[in-house]
Amino acid sequence: MYKSEFVKPDGRALILYGLTPVEVSGPIPSPGEAVEARPQMRWHPVRGEWVIYAAHRLNRTFLPPPEYNPLAPTHDPEHPTELPPGNYDLAVFENRFPSLTLDAPTPDPVPDVTVRAGRGKCEVVVFSQDPGGTLGGLPAEQVRLLIDVWADRTTCLGRDPQLQYVLPFENRGVEVGVTLHHPHGQIYAYDHLPPVQTRALTQMRAYLAEHGRPWLEDFVRQEREAGLRVVRDEGQALSVVPPFARFTYEMWVLPTRAVAFLSDLREGERDALAAVLKDALTRLDTLFGVRMPYLLTVQQAPTDGQAYPEWPLRIEISPYLRAPGRMKYLAGTEQGAGEFVNDALPEQKAAELREVKDARQ
Repeated sequence: MYKSEFVKPDGRALILYGLTPVEVSGPIPSPGEAVEARPQMRWHPVRGEWVIYAAHRLNRTFLPPPEYNPLAPTHDPEHPTELPPGNYDLAVFENRFPSLTLDAPTPDPVPDVTVRAGRGKCEVVVFSQDPGGTLGGLPAEQVRLLIDVWADRTTCLGRDPQLQYVLPFENRGVEVGVTLHHPHGQIYAYDHLPPVQTRALTQMRAYLAEHGRPWLEDFVRQEREAGLRVVRDEGQALSVVPPFARFTYEMWVLPTRAVAFLSDLREGERDALAAVLKDALTRLDTLFGVRMPYLLTVQQAPTDGQAYPEWPLRIEISPYLRAPGRMKYLAGTEQGAGEFVNDALPEQKAAELREVKDARQ
């Protein structure tokens, strides 16, 4: 992996990554002036969690015309984008419209409300210079590069003592609220452990204490023995429709060895994880012959410097089509109670995904 770091005219960081040495053939651009971000967080006393408020994001770029793509390399200096022309494969830059910032000011007090600055960091990860591509459609070596980039950014962000958790993710499709079509994802770094990860850590610690081994090791063994829900097995990594899937075609991509971070994976394990991830996303796009809208999250351990032997590293993919042309919407029981209703059994959908033509072709 090759890596070069730059500073944009508005002060934001830009990092370019390549499978070959990075070469920039123009000035480092910025599509406009720096945006004043004043995010704040308010405590939800009933749910026991923070809610982020970032009013400046209302003015962020929203489905721009094809002739202006802020995530494509700049070709007209009069209309700069976020990226320079040059030879590189992936790019990471600080979000111009962040939900969290490390220098967020202390907000004015609100009567009877616990309020604090929305501190953290938000980055954009551009997967390719091709505006019409997809993550699953990238060459295998570029998907592998993305695994390395996610690992590198998690390590770099995790060194900051202010940041406690790093979440790489991709929202894909206008159905889930994407505002730019160019293939890209994001990374949020929080100054606290979010509620989903807090609950997962509690569960996984209890399992390790009771059984003396990480949950992931037993999960992989049980799924292989059952042979019902594994979609693709590459030896050191596999994809599975979990037996407790909340979404109809939900897939988890995970290593077969319990580790806390992508950076803990050996070279062969990263290769296998990238191959299985590409396969999973290709199957989802092939399933109904349309680009599957989904949410993808990379679930790693907290970045507070502690050891997390219980943590199950995994990539969770939540597809939003439950059938051709039919979306999975979160209704009363999901939103109001947190109890998901799935219209089909995981075993049935895993078999259906296995029948999709070989995603390696």
